Amino acid sequence: MTPKQVLSLWIERFNQGNAAEIAALYAENAINHQVANDPVQGQAAIYEMFKGEFATAKMVCIPENMFEDGDWAILEWRDPLGLRGCGFFQIQNDKIVFQRGYWDKLSFLKQHNLPIA
Repeated sequence: MTPKQVLSLWIERFNQGNAAEIAALYAENAINHQVANDPVQGQAAIYEMFKGEFATAKMVCIPENMFEDGDWAILEWRDPLGLRGCGFFQIQNDKIVFQRGYWDKLSFLKQHNLPIA
């Protein structure tokens, strides 16, 4: 698969809220670093992260732009509540090996009426 195809599958699984299926897209030692949070390393830890997030809030990823450059896929997104962000996915052998995401955590917490630490 191309990086964009893997990213499209990631978006589909994210919008289904399926932690197991989305975690399966990551390499065993992958790193997911959402800059608002500490990095998460390893497929099992990434699964636990998504499991917790999907249990906490209804999240929807509406892609606005998708780009591909070598083994990178880049996503600019929004959600129905107005939150916007972007993600960078390094993909090798059809698996995400590194992901970095940029979004406003304070706005997310407020929109979902979650506690602010």
